[in-house]
Amino acid sequence: MRSSKTASTSAQPESGAVCCHRELPSRRGASPINSLTEIVDALCDRTRNNCRPFFRGQGLAALPSRDIIAGIIEDLRSVLFPGYFGVSEVSDESMRFHVGSTLDQISYVLLEQIRRGLCFTCAGDTPERCGECEMQAQRSVQMFLSQLPEVQKILATDVQAAFEGDPAATNSDEAIFCYPGILAITNYRLAHELAKLEVPLIPRIIAEHAHSLTGIDIHPGAEIGDSFFIDHGTGVVIGETAVIGKKVRVYQGVTLGARSFPLDENGRPVKGIPRHPIVEDSVVIYSGATILGRVTIGRNSVIGGNVWLTRSVSPNTHITQAQVRQDQFEEGGGI
Repeated sequence: MRSSKTASTSAQPESGAVCCHRELPSRRGASPINSLTEIVDALCDRTRNNCRPFFRGQGLAALPSRDIIAGIIEDLRSVLFPGYFGVSEVSDESMRFHVGSTLDQISYVLLEQIRRGLCFTCAGDTPERCGECEMQAQRSVQMFLSQLPEVQKILATDVQAAFEGDPAATNSDEAIFCYPGILAITNYRLAHELAKLEVPLIPRIIAEHAHSLTGIDIHPGAEIGDSFFIDHGTGVVIGETAVIGKKVRVYQGVTLGARSFPLDENGRPVKGIPRHPIVEDSVVIYSGATILGRVTIGRNSVIGGNVWLTRSVSPNTHITQAQVRQDQFEEGGGI
């Protein structure tokens, strides 16, 4: 016969079993939210000071669309490399129509995105101020489109550098179609032209779109000469004020970064000052090398793999890990 004790405990969950009705622990210091309405109210509560930067509304201008800008870049790629991207059946007879119709569509859509970026960042909220944003957007689109032939010309040198710099490349078509470095450089050169026109937000969106696709992070403010080749590419970082000459080749994992960030009287980083390396013409930087600060790498130099460098290098110099270690010992810093 079953005891009363056994009967009274038989309804309890066995040791280690999960009870679906148990109360979930609440976050320390916060009251539990029990309904969808309360969740919505909390997310939309403008009085929560720590979350105020997330709020928009009250008639403020709409932000540019990341998805639309990504589409614009793909359309521009089909214009810069007709037949390679977008419509593949492009002949000599149909090319002018394809390029012209695509640019016409780009100009309309890009105008709206630039106008949104300008309205979002401008200080005024009057109809007159919005009119100024509209006119500035129109000028920016016109000037940007006028630079596309020059961008195409420079990209041709980048493609040739990729073909000549990689013995595995069978032809330049392969570099255009397949190489992440060419994709990242194309986005960079387009973003750079918009950055020179002081278009807000959109250059960074373009650069970060390439970053997410390739792992190559090139700030649109950097200055990069023609015949630039990034081999393999993953993990390459090129900072905002970096200056790179012609016929430079870098490999995966290379960083051209800042050594330190000067602070203002409020302890905030000072923006826009030159803080990244200058790399002169015909320099090769091998994988994993890190070059920091406003230093100069002289022309025709070679920086070996995994070198950590914070000093300038004379032209025609080869730097290896062993040399850098010797410098550190001589200066008393060790490794």
